[in-house]
Amino acid sequence: MNMNISSLLNSIPGIYMAQAFTHSLIAAIIVDRAIQTWDITNPLIKQRFRLIIILLPIFLFPIYQVINPDRGSISFRLGAFLDINRWLDLELWGKVPLSIFFVLILLLTSLIFFLQEMIPIIRHSIESKEAGPEFERPDSDSIVSRILAPLPVEKPDIYILDDDDLLLFSKTGKNQAIYLSSGLIDILDPEQIQAALAHEIAHIARNKQPLLIAVFFLRVLMFFNPVVLLEFRKMVQEEEKICDDIAVALTHKPLALAETLKKFYHKDENAQPIDLKKLSKLGGSLEEYSHNIHLQERVTRLENGPATKTDNAWCRLIFVVVITSIVNYFVV
Repeated sequence: MNMNISSLLNSIPGIYMAQAFTHSLIAAIIVDRAIQTWDITNPLIKQRFRLIIILLPIFLFPIYQVINPDRGSISFRLGAFLDINRWLDLELWGKVPLSIFFVLILLLTSLIFFLQEMIPIIRHSIESKEAGPEFERPDSDSIVSRILAPLPVEKPDIYILDDDDLLLFSKTGKNQAIYLSSGLIDILDPEQIQAALAHEIAHIARNKQPLLIAVFFLRVLMFFNPVVLLEFRKMVQEEEKICDDIAVALTHKPLALAETLKKFYHKDENAQPIDLKKLSKLGGSLEEYSHNIHLQERVTRLENGPATKTDNAWCRLIFVVVITSIVNYFVV
């Protein structure tokens, strides 16, 4: 088994995966440090910085090999900042190679990717082609239509489901539409409904950008990379904040959107704050806690005012790309 793992990691695909993981880890350290040092809070800028962590590892290895075909030689490795093969050859307790744990991490990350990202996409595509719940389009004089009319954007189709659950999502692509439930309409006031619709309109507008679509497909190439998995989820969270800012720009009512988000907390109004010490005893509590923390961050920034500081953003971004590329050249 050890020989098989060693052969895998010494093959071109194995070398690529090992270096892509290491390059993304180093990129994450540099990017996080840059965000903290420069106090970057604007979600759009933070998202661009996190793109470095996802995109650079895809291309760095082949680019480096073109620049220096002998980059994998013993002489180069001896002068490198980090030789990942030396670490993977280490044996824990003198018996178990570290490479076994590394491969297990890659396999686990791949499994999480397919279960949490790819399968839901496939299932949604199949279900969308089948008969589903009956959604009705609101009349032109309905409250939803009247609320939507003042927004200075192209209006997507709106569909309402007669359901008491809180339901709100948008569909992008050729047939753009926003779906919401009657239960959501019942608990929100007109300003909050408008804020919710504006947020979904922002998602539709953002999903039209070819760059974001390309980034998703490139992220799929790194399905085995745990660093990319975590960073992509952070980018998704930043995307929600970006759409919050667009919604506020459309409605000029940040507090209405903040109050709308509070309705989506995954807990009862009378529930006590989640005790971190008891998370392991509560089924799904960790995911619920993470969901609520992210919502609270969005609510807080809406109540305090979104960050708009963008000083020297592109110069700093280019600087981080250059530094990351130089450092990773000496990581093999």
